[in-house]
Amino acid sequence: MSVPDYMQCAEDHQTLLVVVQPVGIVSEENFFRIYKRISSVSQVSVRDSQRVLYIRYRHHYPPENNEWGDFQTHRKVVGLVTITDCFSAKDWPQTFEKFHVQKELYGATLYDSRLFVFGLQGEIAEQPRTDVAFYPSYEDCGTVEKRIEDFIESLFIVLESKRLDRATDKSGDKIPLLCVPFEKKDFVGLDTDSRHYKKRCQGRMRKHVGDLCLQAGMLQDSLVHYHMSVELLRSVNDFLWLGAALEGLCSASVIYHYPAGTGGKAGARRFQGSSLPAEAANRHRPGAQEVLIDPGALTTNGINPDTSTEIGRAKNCLSPEDIIDKYKEAISYYSKYKNAGVIELEACVKAVRVLAIQKRSMEASEFLQNAVYINLRQLSEEEKIQRYSVLSELYELIGFHRKSAFFKRVAAMQCVAPSISEPGWRACYKLLLETLPGYSLSLDPQDFNKGTHRGWAAVQMRLLHELVYASRRMGNPALSVRHLSFLLQTMLDFLSDQEKKDVTQSLENYTSKCPGTMELIALPDGLPLPPVPFTKLPIVRRVKLLNLPASLRPQKMKSLLGQSVSTKSPFIYSPIVAHGRGEERSKKIDFQWVQGDVCEVQLMVYNPMPFELRVENMGLLTGGVEFESLPAALSLPAESGLYPVTLVGVPQTAGTITVHGYHTTVFGVFSDCLLDHLPGVKTSGCTVEVTPALPRLQASTSLPRSAHSLQPSSGDEVSTNVSVQLYNGETQHLVVKLENIGMEPLEKLEVTSKILTTKEKLYGDFLSWKLEETLAQFPLQPGKVATFTVSIKVKLDFSCQENLLQDLGDDGISVSGFPLCSPFRQVVRPRVDGKAVSAAESSRPGDPSHVKRWRTNPERKEGRSRGETLHQTVESGPVLQLWLLCAGAPVSPRLLRVCPSPAEGLPALLPPPLVRCPSQPPCICPLQSILCN
Repeated sequence: MSVPDYMQCAEDHQTLLVVVQPVGIVSEENFFRIYKRISSVSQVSVRDSQRVLYIRYRHHYPPENNEWGDFQTHRKVVGLVTITDCFSAKDWPQTFEKFHVQKELYGATLYDSRLFVFGLQGEIAEQPRTDVAFYPSYEDCGTVEKRIEDFIESLFIVLESKRLDRATDKSGDKIPLLCVPFEKKDFVGLDTDSRHYKKRCQGRMRKHVGDLCLQAGMLQDSLVHYHMSVELLRSVNDFLWLGAALEGLCSASVIYHYPAGTGGKAGARRFQGSSLPAEAANRHRPGAQEVLIDPGALTTNGINPDTSTEIGRAKNCLSPEDIIDKYKEAISYYSKYKNAGVIELEACVKAVRVLAIQKRSMEASEFLQNAVYINLRQLSEEEKIQRYSVLSELYELIGFHRKSAFFKRVAAMQCVAPSISEPGWRACYKLLLETLPGYSLSLDPQDFNKGTHRGWAAVQMRLLHELVYASRRMGNPALSVRHLSFLLQTMLDFLSDQEKKDVTQSLENYTSKCPGTMELIALPDGLPLPPVPFTKLPIVRRVKLLNLPASLRPQKMKSLLGQSVSTKSPFIYSPIVAHGRGEERSKKIDFQWVQGDVCEVQLMVYNPMPFELRVENMGLLTGGVEFESLPAALSLPAESGLYPVTLVGVPQTAGTITVHGYHTTVFGVFSDCLLDHLPGVKTSGCTVEVTPALPRLQASTSLPRSAHSLQPSSGDEVSTNVSVQLYNGETQHLVVKLENIGMEPLEKLEVTSKILTTKEKLYGDFLSWKLEETLAQFPLQPGKVATFTVSIKVKLDFSCQENLLQDLGDDGISVSGFPLCSPFRQVVRPRVDGKAVSAAESSRPGDPSHVKRWRTNPERKEGRSRGETLHQTVESGPVLQLWLLCAGAPVSPRLLRVCPSPAEGLPALLPPPLVRCPSQPPCICPLQSILCN
């Protein structure tokens, strides 16, 4: 026997082997349609008996294996069912002749045979025959199952007659010596009258009768015959048949303990025995790992913990532990014979299936390790693939997942061996996919973001390379790109610098023909292959949504009194939704974006590759509102640190926008990278409110810009500092130009002024304007310009009180400043300049370095909402300096402090007589003024 049956299990010893084959030309579809119906009749109860016959069907069986039928009767083909097409009466004789030729192939062992003819009608089809069944078509054949049941009953009649004939002890008759094919030449010339020879014949016949009893459903009788055979064969050292007797004894005991079977077949096997107790016949095993005898009374071996009673009733039945010991002994006897390699291999497989049910994995692995090294004849490539695949399944059965993956991978490589003329790359790829779980490898990239890496990275990378190569040889470049992308994304930390360069170069070569996408790819077995986003090329560590520039930020509408619209709402506490609200607040950002304005998101990224990384078409992924993402391209230096990258886009509608992530194109692979799938990313929030499109106003003035800023900007306002120099009593006009540079019309304009209050009060109206002509141009359409004029007039009273001189020093300077600001600015502290002025500097009254000026801030406010009031405030806050220059006298110039006069409401200056000059009367220099808008 040269072809092993790797699907063999212990319960197959009680089955009758029936071969179903086509005769002539029969389509594969029609044949397997009938074969499926025939094989459904696998158990048949014997009439007037409690026995059950079990049938094992095969549509292909090597004739040389049939020669071992005397050694183990379940290997003997006892039934033949043939299927043929015949559409005319003249073809019938030839068809029937082919049927006889097919019978002769297994004629030495056949008990009975049947021929199913489809398509023939007429006189021939109407003739009653027992061995031939005629059907008009493959659809109209409702009695196929009934014919098979009758056929199996005929097999039982022959089986029972043979059992009775050989079990009867006929004294005086010579018992024939049963032999396996390779033994026949060894017994030529032996003394057939010797006691040793007779014991050998008796022992082998007892073993053969035990096989027949087991097939006939007489389990107790088979156990008795097996035990007698073991004693006889052990006494004459007939090791090959002793091993067969021990294996038969193990099989009968397994059938008794595990009536549902050890082969993992669907559905429990129904067992009825004539000489076994009723409780044994009613046992049921719903799964492959336990026997239900009494609920709650199970052990890890899957049998009743107290089996002594049943074993006592079923005499000679081995215990579960003894079954494995006898299997080991039988296999050791088989190993003595080179020609019994197939028998030894199948015995190992049977023992492993039993140990798997008993959950004894380590012992099962020993049997499998022995099976690996069993030397058979030179196997074909298909047989090697089958052998390694079965070994893989058996290792999987006992929980050795990595070992199982190893043998399945060997089987995959065998599919494309150099000796095969047409390599099966599709079969190779399918087997490689089945090895992934054994190596702790999943093709879903999200499984690698859950924690630490599992498995051997070197083996996983090798397996992924093989998947890439196999998919390329299959002619599926998209699959190659997906696997190579997965390799680069998940194994990046384990690749050397040279391997990173090689993998990326290969990926670029593949994507030049088939770019990588984010679409699902269907695998050959129909399962979808998820996309692989490049979240590590580059690696993102922080995501921050940026506020709009100060000139574009939307502001709350304020009235002329500076009070904002009330946004108060009643407070309602609900403990049910409190947690959800907290999460929503943590994600929502407190500033706003504006429809139609460019918005920015800043990413902090770095390049983990040892070479320059080029990222193309990088943009934002958003949801909630229509958003136009403006793609960017960047080039990151090799192994760079954190590098800021700003992605921009324009919201097209108003509402709430959520930034879900970003998309990139790297090495020809398009990726959608979601923030939720980025481990270790810090973000201050990803949801922001988008307001409707707002007007944009640009303001400019006719005055020159000041070189110095009155105060630092608070970040919420836009200001421009300009300067003007005026004498007391002088008037100057400030022209403010307002240009609508947005897309929305400006509907309203308000201009206000305010005097900042400090510890020193200043009263007076310095600014005046008229808005009638300007407001007539409103609403101001986009691109239009409107102007209005502000009159600046300085009128001060220099009267004062004497006690205000208490702060004046001989050489000191006391200056009070009143800064001015717009309502969009925070009030800054007054600037106090206490710098002493020398006589040389004081002699240059025209030098602007010693002059404090008023500054004006023509507002350039953009982003106002429609209907909101534009406030432009010009505030009066003069800082007055009065220099006293004395001609021809060495008197240090003194600065007289300007103070407010409560009575007049205007600043007052100390009278000249308080400061005297011996040679010349005092003279007053021009009054220097500073305005701040």
